[in-house]
Amino acid sequence: MASTVSDSSAAVARWRRAQAGITVLLLRDLRGLRRLIDPSRLQATVPTWIEAVTTLVTRYSEVAATLAADFYDGEREAAGVAGTFTVPLADAPPAEQTSNSLRWATKDLWPRDEADATAVQLEPLDARLDAAMVKANGAMQRLVANQGRATVRQGVDTDPQAVAYARAAALGACFFCKLMASRGSVYRTAGTAGRDANDRFSGDASVVKFHNNCHCGIVPVFRGQRFELSPHAARWDAIYREYAQGHPGDQLRLFRQALTEHDSNPLPKSI
Repeated sequence: MASTVSDSSAAVARWRRAQAGITVLLLRDLRGLRRLIDPSRLQATVPTWIEAVTTLVTRYSEVAATLAADFYDGEREAAGVAGTFTVPLADAPPAEQTSNSLRWATKDLWPRDEADATAVQLEPLDARLDAAMVKANGAMQRLVANQGRATVRQGVDTDPQAVAYARAAALGACFFCKLMASRGSVYRTAGTAGRDANDRFSGDASVVKFHNNCHCGIVPVFRGQRFELSPHAARWDAIYREYAQGHPGDQLRLFRQALTEHDSNPLPKSI
């Protein structure tokens, strides 16, 4: 009899708590690095801050990838599949990607002529700096968490015993994440089982898109396992089918509206 794996298993919950723990420590250290920015010397000190944050993200990305590999190993052992496998750890994000994200987060710090400035750019410098740090924190959280999620994906892509993966979203996730989680194990082999089965995956790649401050995880599915939606993800799927399916181009808006009216778990105000 095939074993069952779900997006709400105890192992998935433990991995989510581990990810949350990494985020807490990351944000703590990011707060400490803020002192590197001298508001009176932005041109000289913001680049120094970017360099320090990039180093920090690299370090935390390695931790996130290692924890994800441990999670993958545990799921593989629980599935009881044959053979041994070493999960390839995802590389830390390129320094250029991190620095570009930080430049995006801080773009409103620089003074502009009043005629050309946005409402945000007209705020006092302290307020602009606070807003920049909020944006930077969200972007860095995503980059670090992505390395854990990418490690699980790489495991599924290269492990001959892996056949699929699914998205696990928290109860309070945004409407996009809830929709992606409701799709279940959308990546699956289209042909017979075999070492090259992963080359024949089908599905929607948007299941692996993540936004800033996203705490979703990825659940691997192995040969002989059956993926089962958690009760809350099954509810999101039912809401989508009843209120949004069959309305091309308007599904996301209708799904978001339906969640507001019919889901017991509120949507985040910021998404």
